[in-house]
Amino acid sequence: MSPERVTALWRGPVVELVLDHLADDSAELLAEVVAAVDTASRAERIQVTVAPHQSSVRRALQRIGFRRDGVLRSALQADDGTRTDALVYGRLLSDATSGPQAFSSVMDSVLPTKRVIGHAVFVDQVGRVLLTETVYKSDWELPGGVVEPHETPREGCRREVFEELGIDVSFGQPALVDWMPPYLGWSDAIEFVFDGGRLAPGTIATLQPCDAEIRALHWVAPEELDSRVTPLSARRIRLVLAGARGMTEDGHLVE
Repeated sequence: MSPERVTALWRGPVVELVLDHLADDSAELLAEVVAAVDTASRAERIQVTVAPHQSSVRRALQRIGFRRDGVLRSALQADDGTRTDALVYGRLLSDATSGPQAFSSVMDSVLPTKRVIGHAVFVDQVGRVLLTETVYKSDWELPGGVVEPHETPREGCRREVFEELGIDVSFGQPALVDWMPPYLGWSDAIEFVFDGGRLAPGTIATLQPCDAEIRALHWVAPEELDSRVTPLSARRIRLVLAGARGMTEDGHLVE
C-alpha cells in the first residue's frame, strides 16, 4: 500500500486514518499500517472511516479488532456526485485484539440490533383498557416502554409501569411477542405484550401519571380503541382481551 493512499491525522491521543479510495484488493495491507501506528504512537484510539460498499476493508478492520462505532449519514461523496453513508470504525488501546472476547465484541458492534419494548394490558371491572396519553404524540399507548440494555423484557415492563403509574406489578409469561414493522421513522422492533389482568378498584383509585411524559391516564372501552390507538396497537390489544397467546407479526397471529 503506497503511503499516499493512507493519511494519519494526529489529534493528541486519537489517530484518524484517512483512506484515499482504498481498493478492496489492498485491504489486507491495512493491518500493517495500523501496526505501524501502534508501534509509533501507542494511540489511545485509532479511527477509520469507510464506505459501506468497502466490504473487504471493513472485514480487514474487524479482523484486527476494530469495532463499528457509528454511521455518518450521507457523509461521503462519490465521483459521480452521489452521496453515501460513512461507517466509523474505532479501536482503543485497551481493546482486546485477539481471542473469543475480541471477536464477540467486534461482532456485537456490526451485527443487526432491534429495539425491545414491554407493554402491559390492564383492564378495570367493566373491561375498559388503561391507556396513557403522552405529551409528544396524538395516539395513546399501553403502559410500558423501551427495555434498557441488560434488562429483561419483564423487568423493563415492570420498571416502566412503576415509573408511569406508580404501581409495582410482577409479570409472568407474555401474552404476545410481536414483530413491529418500521413506522414513522422508527426501525422495526420486538414488543412483549403482557396481560396485567384486572386491577382492583383500590389500586385504580391510586393511579395517576408519575412521569413527565404522561399527560393523562384514560380507561377506554374496547369498541373505542380504533379512535385512540394505532391500528397495530388495536389489533394486539383485542387479541390479548380475547385470550390469544403466542407470536404475532404486525399484530397478526402467526399460524
